[in-house]
Amino acid sequence: SRSSTPRPSARFFPSSFSSISKSFPSRTSTSTAAASPVLSFLHQGGNNFSLVRNNADDDDPSWLHKLLLTTCASVALSLSLFVADVDQASAFVVTTPRKLQTDELATVRLFQENTPSVVYITNLAVKVTLADQSTYDAKVVGFDQDKDVAVLRVDAPKEKLRPIPIGVSADLLVGQKVYAIGNPFGLDHTLTTGVISGLRREISSAATGRPIQDVIQTDAAINPGNSGGPLLDSSGSLIGINTAIYSPSGASSGVGFSIPVDTVGGIVDQLVKYGKVTRPILGIKFAPDQSVEQLGVSGVLVLDAPANGPAGKAGLLPTKRDAYGRLILGDIITSVNGKKVTNGSDLYRILDQCEVGDTVTVEVLRGDHKEKIPVTLEPKPDQS
Repeated sequence: SRSSTPRPSARFFPSSFSSISKSFPSRTSTSTAAASPVLSFLHQGGNNFSLVRNNADDDDPSWLHKLLLTTCASVALSLSLFVADVDQASAFVVTTPRKLQTDELATVRLFQENTPSVVYITNLAVKVTLADQSTYDAKVVGFDQDKDVAVLRVDAPKEKLRPIPIGVSADLLVGQKVYAIGNPFGLDHTLTTGVISGLRREISSAATGRPIQDVIQTDAAINPGNSGGPLLDSSGSLIGINTAIYSPSGASSGVGFSIPVDTVGGIVDQLVKYGKVTRPILGIKFAPDQSVEQLGVSGVLVLDAPANGPAGKAGLLPTKRDAYGRLILGDIITSVNGKKVTNGSDLYRILDQCEVGDTVTVEVLRGDHKEKIPVTLEPKPDQS
């Protein structure tokens, strides 16, 4: 019968028990008489386990196979053999740890090579902690709220700051394997794996609401604390920076987003050179896309165009009310430089491809007719 001695948990060497006993079906010998049941005990002693059997024929080693248990002299406990809890008191023990497969070895090597390159930010970016837990002062070189990217200067020895190889995000494919390294829930040096689930996604900046285009979607687990961590391809090259997740609960739901490295590269260049990113603006406030859709038109409705801004100077008309309180719609932007504008994201995408000082042709729907108006783009007021 099954012994009442407590069974172990998953580990083969639990500290909460001194022995486990099981009964096994009787074995049939070469004679007509059945042998007595074999009772196995596992004793914890020092750094090793010893196997003891009762009522078994010393000359017949087959009972070892019936136990499905292999013992080796001086086997370290770190081998972590497991006992499965199954019916009929059958015992199953996995073999000693197998050798890692080629792809697993590549993953381990990728993590070991790139983790020292990852900087973990604490205390509002005043201090940074490297992979070896050494801590150094840091200074914010610049940040781009629109794209959720910042650059820090770390006062650490050069030999400790090994750069991550920079990849290319333009030729990524859905299904491609990726790796995310981060600090989810304060658990530093955490590696998760997944694939690219989608490309050219769009999310909005949490700080400014400005859309971030061409975002990489991945099912690699990304949780709070992963933001700012690298997304790597199978060669260990940086292809994105983890920035957001889609989750009703706030935890990973298999839908994570990373800013592509091609986008990050241009931002970092400007932050390092100028300490800021200068983006051109039209100088307008526009209505939510849903409001324009309800009007049955396609484009961006101008709500306000300050007179001292580029659009106001060029003559774009804002939305206003007449003396009787009736709403008079402003210009509806339908294209810029011949590129169709159906919503605010389209407008931002076009402006991101322009530079301060460029003169663009803005086509608007004004009343029942269209007009083309040249507008010279300017920087944001706080970037001049």
